[in-house]
Amino acid sequence: MVRTVAVTGATGFIGRILIAKLAESGWKIRALARCISSQKDSPFIEWISGDLGCNNALRDLVSGAEAVIHCAGVVKGKSWDDFYQTNVIGTRNILRVASDSTSCSRFLHISSLAAREPLLSWYARSKFEAEEQIPRFSGRLASVIYRPAAVYGPGDKAMLPFFRSMRYGILPVPGNPDNRFGLIHVDDLVAAIYCWLETTRPVGGIYAIDDGTSDGYNYTSIAMIAQQVLGKPVRCFQIPASSICMLARFNLWLAHLLNYAPMLTPGKVMELQHSDWTCDISFLRKELVGWHPTIKLQTALPSLVKM
Repeated sequence: MVRTVAVTGATGFIGRILIAKLAESGWKIRALARCISSQKDSPFIEWISGDLGCNNALRDLVSGAEAVIHCAGVVKGKSWDDFYQTNVIGTRNILRVASDSTSCSRFLHISSLAAREPLLSWYARSKFEAEEQIPRFSGRLASVIYRPAAVYGPGDKAMLPFFRSMRYGILPVPGNPDNRFGLIHVDDLVAAIYCWLETTRPVGGIYAIDDGTSDGYNYTSIAMIAQQVLGKPVRCFQIPASSICMLARFNLWLAHLLNYAPMLTPGKVMELQHSDWTCDISFLRKELVGWHPTIKLQTALPSLVKM
């Protein structure tokens, strides 16, 4: 029998790769999108027109689905309300509809490691408050939260300039070069999602997830990796804190003036300058038998630099 899963954020960076994996594995997917006319037809994917604020669309999305994978979220905005409406209220809406469904029994929320430090930014706070919605529905849904570190890979626009700069021998550093952080390739994250979906015993809890590199990376280690991969010097270029803070404040002011959603804001700078975004994936590996990260930065970097 064909099994059905509902996916939000299916047109995003992670979502596109996830639904391709699910379709390839024989799952029937109901995918939420604001504009379905631009999506490719597939016998495995049924596109549902709407967003996280449309209850009718959400009911159509989860109808007959045994699980929900909630990937949708806002990563940039010019005010707290920009993040709150989608990341917090939107998560509450899909949880409510999923818990009311007679078919849905499991829920996976793709959060962010930023939720660990909710005071840093609007984004971090919104992901933390989104996670807080989930226990309210735990009586009806077996729920799990993934907190990925920085996700990268083909199709990622956020980190692509960072990788491309290394072809010119420069690695921009927006904070202390010794600050540590985790990375995870999108294919490894999707594999962890798929493993959760195929696990017969529901997995619950909150799990940080990266590529398993001990103590993560710092900018200095990434420059060394790039030098080895590219066969030429790659040097860290530390951006002065005063300069990046000034640029972020100006960008936020301009976003209000011209009405666009900025990525670089004072809050984002605080995230970038945080000293420790490392993970311990041992807890998740114990729960997901058979899953382990397979892609390290050394392997993925050559193709990313050339993109």
